[in-house]
Amino acid sequence: MARVAMRSLNKKYDEVHAVIDVNLDIRDKEFVVLVGPSGCGKTTTLRMVAGLESITSGHISIDEKIVNELPPMDRDIAMVFQNYALYPHMSVYDNMAFGLKMRKFEKPEIAKRVQDAAEILGIQELLKRKPRQLSGGQRQRVALGRAIVRHPQVFLFDEPLSNLDAKLRVQMRVELKKLHERLGTTAIYVTHDQVEAMTLGDRVVVMRDGRVQQVGDPMELYNEPANRFVAGFIGSPAMNFAGVRITGENGGLWAEAEGIRIKVPEPIRDRLAPYAGKEATFGIRPEDLHIATAADPTELTFDAAVEVIERLGSEILLDVAVGTTTMVASVEPTVKAKVHEKLRLAVNPERAHFFDNETEAAI
Repeated sequence: MARVAMRSLNKKYDEVHAVIDVNLDIRDKEFVVLVGPSGCGKTTTLRMVAGLESITSGHISIDEKIVNELPPMDRDIAMVFQNYALYPHMSVYDNMAFGLKMRKFEKPEIAKRVQDAAEILGIQELLKRKPRQLSGGQRQRVALGRAIVRHPQVFLFDEPLSNLDAKLRVQMRVELKKLHERLGTTAIYVTHDQVEAMTLGDRVVVMRDGRVQQVGDPMELYNEPANRFVAGFIGSPAMNFAGVRITGENGGLWAEAEGIRIKVPEPIRDRLAPYAGKEATFGIRPEDLHIATAADPTELTFDAAVEVIERLGSEILLDVAVGTTTMVASVEPTVKAKVHEKLRLAVNPERAHFFDNETEAAI
């Protein structure tokens, strides 16, 4: 088993507290993604697991063994870097075999492992080439192969797809997912791309300013964000937000702002009752807005003016002005809309979110 546990993990650089009290359990054979904006501490956390950064306080264990003081080579991990880190003067075969040679493996065992990894990755015909003769995607496969031949307990990935073009990133995401299912090795993956996080991770760890904001499977983070930051970071396009005042009327609650007056949906009403007469933040995802029809209750609709139209084929994104607030609505590609046109939008009541203005926590 290759469980990874982090307990009260901290990292300080002089006055900068880069990682703050991270507690995380990664199960055997699990693919966990650390995601967040630049400077959130995700790569520093990964490098502490790898042994490339010292730990200020707390501890890390791999397979129940505390590894704080172990050098990287003794942690039984393999790391794939953003820049591939291939030796330009070596062939693909020698790049993949280098780590095994340093560990004094016998030549037949090295050859077998390299051939097996090359077959898994479909790069058998590249083994005699030098890195300069390879495309970006091929270099990435070689870097993966160099990690695979190690047969490590844990794979560590530091933004390995960020140097690839958009189409190749999509392809390599699929390949990485297949690879993980085939190898069944514990993996920790760092990215700033929430789409990568959602598509690759068994669980996703959202970080901000050195702290873990929420841990959960991708749909849990999407459907039940713990706070406004997670709600805005997970999902593409991002969730719409509007500052509202919660008012009570005829036994119901209403969320009001300039250009918006919607009735608080039944499932949320009890939780939002203490906010009556106070300010809060209303959140709704673009895909949970649609062009209002006669079937939509008027108390769940509002007027909007179209400012920008983004036609994406499978959907149309409407950037609209609602009072002083700008929102995005994802609508069917058959919708006929024009810039400056006035539309009536309706909210999916089951998908409305509200957040505390002071703590930013979900209500």
